[in-house]
Amino acid sequence: MATEQEKTIFGHCTFAFVLNKDLPPDQAGLLKTTIEDNGGTVIDSDKKMDLTVVTHIISQTSDFPEYNQARLQMIPTLKPTWVMQSILKTKEASYRPYSPDPKLIFSDVNLSCADIPTGDKDAIIGAVLAMGGMESSSLMKVTTHICALTIDHHKCQQALEKKLKVKIVLPHWFDDCLKLGKRIDEKPYLLPDPEIFRVRPEDSLPFPASTDIKGASSPHPDNLPMPTDSPARRLTVFHKQKVMIADDLQLSSRTRKVIEDLIEGGGGSVTTSVHNADIYVCHWRDGRDYVFASRAGINVGNLSWLYHLITNNEWTSPMRRLLHYPLPKEPIPGFERFRITLSNYGGEARTYLENLIGAAGAEFTKSMKQDNTHLITARNNSEKCQAAVEWNIEMVNHLWIEESYAKCEVQKISDPRYTTFPPRTNLGEIIGQTQFDEKVLERIYYPRDPTPSPGDPKPVRRPVMHEKDRNTSSRKSDGDVVMAGQDDEVEKVAPKKAGRRASSRSSLAQVTTPAPNRRISAGKENDTPSSTGSRSAKEKAVSRLHGLAPDIALYEKEKKRKGPIWGGERAANKVDKERSAERSSSPGQKHEEQEDYSDEDDHNPKRPRIGAPPVEMRLLITGYKVWLNNATKEDFDKKKMRELGVLVTQDPKLCTHLAAPNLVRTKKFLCALASGPTVISTDFIEACVKTKKGDMPKAEDFLLKDDAKEKEFGVKLKDVVSRAKANKKSLLRRVPIYVTKQIPNGTDTYREIIEANGGTFGIYTGKPTIKKVNPEDDEGPAEPVYLISGLRPDEKQLWPKFVTEAKEGNMVPRIVDTEWMLDVALSQQQKWSDKYLIDKKK
Repeated sequence: MATEQEKTIFGHCTFAFVLNKDLPPDQAGLLKTTIEDNGGTVIDSDKKMDLTVVTHIISQTSDFPEYNQARLQMIPTLKPTWVMQSILKTKEASYRPYSPDPKLIFSDVNLSCADIPTGDKDAIIGAVLAMGGMESSSLMKVTTHICALTIDHHKCQQALEKKLKVKIVLPHWFDDCLKLGKRIDEKPYLLPDPEIFRVRPEDSLPFPASTDIKGASSPHPDNLPMPTDSPARRLTVFHKQKVMIADDLQLSSRTRKVIEDLIEGGGGSVTTSVHNADIYVCHWRDGRDYVFASRAGINVGNLSWLYHLITNNEWTSPMRRLLHYPLPKEPIPGFERFRITLSNYGGEARTYLENLIGAAGAEFTKSMKQDNTHLITARNNSEKCQAAVEWNIEMVNHLWIEESYAKCEVQKISDPRYTTFPPRTNLGEIIGQTQFDEKVLERIYYPRDPTPSPGDPKPVRRPVMHEKDRNTSSRKSDGDVVMAGQDDEVEKVAPKKAGRRASSRSSLAQVTTPAPNRRISAGKENDTPSSTGSRSAKEKAVSRLHGLAPDIALYEKEKKRKGPIWGGERAANKVDKERSAERSSSPGQKHEEQEDYSDEDDHNPKRPRIGAPPVEMRLLITGYKVWLNNATKEDFDKKKMRELGVLVTQDPKLCTHLAAPNLVRTKKFLCALASGPTVISTDFIEACVKTKKGDMPKAEDFLLKDDAKEKEFGVKLKDVVSRAKANKKSLLRRVPIYVTKQIPNGTDTYREIIEANGGTFGIYTGKPTIKKVNPEDDEGPAEPVYLISGLRPDEKQLWPKFVTEAKEGNMVPRIVDTEWMLDVALSQQQKWSDKYLIDKKK
């Protein structure tokens, strides 16, 4: 009876094997025999897996094409050890401890606790069971880990005496694994002599091997790899697969021919129609073909993924590794403002993170300076780490950038997973384990339209691989942008679509991209530093803030940042102004702003366009006296201009055109000039108002000419605009400029001019600051640091301190008057002359 029962353990079960290097055919053959001897059925591995028949899948990995669909159909995927365990128990063993799901970090752990307090013991056991492990009260042959504080417990002594293959670990190991959500090496936690107690945390530690990113450290492979075991081996990974290679990869004809030959030589085929494809290879998450392929369940990957398949001749999902999936064409909202550097990562891991930072839309810097926003480090011990603490720069591990990229949004720094640094562990050992969530990608990049237009292609060739949320909304922008200030008009606009970012070049995929647009904001309007005028009270308003969520997350940190030269309160002040302005905005203005937003939203073909025509010109106006104390005429004129496609904006960074009666040095004019707009006369406004046609007057007919002012200021407006376009708002990039609190016309005036030109702004109060500019590179030439000051006695008292601190920081101190800043901004050149040095004047 017992024998008959054993033989029917797998009765009514149909198994499928996923063969790879971890489960080779010979091992699968032995398992097949065992299963069939116990009443089970095994389908031929050479045939396509039929999920309508299969009841169990045996695999060492979850990385195979049918995994997601199997989960949806509640078909268990189990490791081969499950088979043997079931036979030992003479019944089907529990599924969870044998799942290859990488999220179950303790799936191979069979735990037994020793001298652990009851409360801690229960917590550890609960965590192990929840994360795929097993627990037994006594020591067994299958026990893999003993959790203990010392080796004095009888379980530990028994394991040592019998020389069992069991690891005696401190409870700290479980704590650190749970904090990270990843399984790290037990070695530093092993009793009887744990390294975390024996060695100082700051002592050197070798870089670990990064197996999970092998072949996936760059979206642009430098060369075409050959299969790993033999150049002449026939590829099978493309067998009966139709592959489409997109044009955005920009492959040379020779490289494309080599790839096509490899695919066709392995039994696959190449197609030029995405409707016929099983595999679609492209560079960007963009375009009609990408959206169709993604919605239709076609496997979509990039060139790096394609090369990985060729190299290993083994299937892997393009969503398994972050840089195997096409890149976002726009920066992940928020990342365009980040400057990120690395520490304690080496080799391929460092290359991977550099490319991931660029793919997210941030700027990577090899060295660290005080304008860096984040330090990503594998340990919290290095010169950079020390400087990050002193400079109040965010210090996180690589999980932050990986999960931000995978979830397509900036993750909160407050999550302890991103700030955990286990002692004597280099977190490079767990790099590359983060995977994409397909639902997130669908929601943002290819949401399903429940009512597609008749002309849209339909995936009639194959069913969708898994059920989707049909109610997912279309991709949202990174939020409305707030242009707020005490005396500004308010405009609510949809952020412009960012251009392609520059990517690394290779001989196979050379893709060049311009720099992405930056997120923008504006503050209050001040006239020229010599002007006393202000905008009317009715213009105080602001639109809802969505896109500055990362700034809010950094709000408290930035408020605490110390040091006038190297520190700043830019993010904190920015959010304060926007919150204050939002409370003062009126419903009427909000309604008007929403109409402006809808005018630009041309991505929804189902909604008929009503109201004002599309915006063709964003006009910023300064020095126009006709509207002063005449709000009625101002409203009428703006409405008439809007009907012609002209939107009057108060944000200098958004304007395409700048109108002024003459060449002036108002704050608005100087901030807008940094964007390189077309500068026209305010006569254009009157021409718009007087026109009776629906056609907007040509801006080229109203170009501003002011020979007298050009001579006075020593500039040619035409040349200035050309230089501004070339500067791309980066004239003062990485130039630290500070002002005194008592500066004439207020600190905000200069803050906005400096930041509009890409400079670093700070208010100097004389407090001590950090002495080193770059803790890893003191050899370079000293760079200038500016203090804009007036001649008040309390301002003069700050000068000696500023000079001393600047020199100690390996910088050249320059204390200048306001003319230097106005001349630089107006000329769009980094002018310098000793005549600007205010401390040299008598």
